[in-house]
Amino acid sequence: MGARGPFQDRPNLRVEALSVARGGRVLFEDLSFAAPSGAYVELRGSNGAGKTSLLRALAGFLKPRAGSIIYDNIAEPALSLHFIGHANALKPTASVRAHLRYWAGLLGGSFDEADVLARLGLRGLADRPARTLSQGQARRLALSRLLIAPRPIWLLDEPAAALDASGRALVSELVDAQRERGGVVIAAVHESLGPQPANTLTIGA
Repeated sequence: MGARGPFQDRPNLRVEALSVARGGRVLFEDLSFAAPSGAYVELRGSNGAGKTSLLRALAGFLKPRAGSIIYDNIAEPALSLHFIGHANALKPTASVRAHLRYWAGLLGGSFDEADVLARLGLRGLADRPARTLSQGQARRLALSRLLIAPRPIWLLDEPAAALDASGRALVSELVDAQRERGGVVIAAVHESLGPQPANTLTIGA
């Protein structure tokens, strides 16, 4: 799989006066920020502050109490973003290869299996069922969706969870490549993903 070209329509995400609640408790309110083409925004905050809820609201999974989420140059946001949650969403009995092929069919992507496995550090594991993978290997497999089906908006919840130093470097490389193509990355993190410049948004401050 060769290098991907830039996105034809440069995405631009705007959040205006957003308020989100969970279980009847207001997590944050009057939150506004912009993430233009090429932006990488790190979400910081204590556990329970609302980082995951913000990502879910941006993905359309959680209805805000108030405010607006605006995707400029994106006709169908649901078909133009990747949401990678904290859970890896793997089927224990399905092989690594089966997951790649399933996601390619579901997301409408195409991929070179050997290339994807090599980039993810999963070479030689194509026939292994997910239940036999280490936590780090399972996280790498979950991130394969980002390579299989390019989408201009990435919403990532602790993408480097369970990853070692090489895995964290992989995530950093993926983020940099997405930004170079003009995509937008918003990630909830406890620690910075790497040396690339980022805007930091603290939730619950």
